[in-house]
Amino acid sequence: MRQIPVIFSILFLLGGAMVWLYWDEISQLRSEANESASDIAPTPNPEAYAVLVGEIDYHREKLARQYRKARTDPEREAVLHSCRNFLEITMPELMMCWLGTPWDYNGTASTPGDGKVACGYFVSTVMRDAGFKVQRIKLAQQPSQNILRTFLPRDQLQIIVGADYHQFMQSIREGEPGIYIIGLDRHVGFLVNNAKGLKFIHSGGELHRVVAESELKATSIKDSNYRVIGNLTHNKDLIKRWLLRTRFPTRSQTAPD
Repeated sequence: MRQIPVIFSILFLLGGAMVWLYWDEISQLRSEANESASDIAPTPNPEAYAVLVGEIDYHREKLARQYRKARTDPEREAVLHSCRNFLEITMPELMMCWLGTPWDYNGTASTPGDGKVACGYFVSTVMRDAGFKVQRIKLAQQPSQNILRTFLPRDQLQIIVGADYHQFMQSIREGEPGIYIIGLDRHVGFLVNNAKGLKFIHSGGELHRVVAESELKATSIKDSNYRVIGNLTHNKDLIKRWLLRTRFPTRSQTAPD
């Protein structure tokens, strides 16, 4: 993982689609390897995590300078598109560094493997360390719909009750690619939708640790009657706020619509 800065430099120097696909292929292979050995807990990787957090911040600043220098709408749109691609590659990498970290209902770990982490704290910590300016503790303690409403307007959320699991997952798979947050009856996590399919990355479930599950193994989603979901990286306003480090006030139970 010490080669991560080199990989990031290559990504930005070349800027080609094949490089992005290559990085995605590496991520997918790593995810499949971890899942195929699900009886052996993978080891959390705080060292790689720290490198990734630093690289994300560095390149976010670089992209922000490009955005501020842009003089036309097409130029600004191009920067925002690069930001979306960047987040859709780097955010799952952050999540994967947490694999194997133990779950606990009261877990508040802020780095991979440093204690136990509850599902809400896993989501809020990854969001913070991906560069979103959030209140980590307050956000983690909110119901899943409030976590989503912190980032997205209500009309960009899907709220589904009692739907067939396979039909639900098919609708997401055939929809817009991106990084989703998904809230369930008593749970919250990330759903990554890309060319390789769906991955549910969350803290908890049957293994009581941070896991990356395929559609076939995502029993927490399957068993939940209530599902609320929103695509973070499909929202241009959210991308712009991430880019310019605009604060995301936590949506609470008492906040007006």
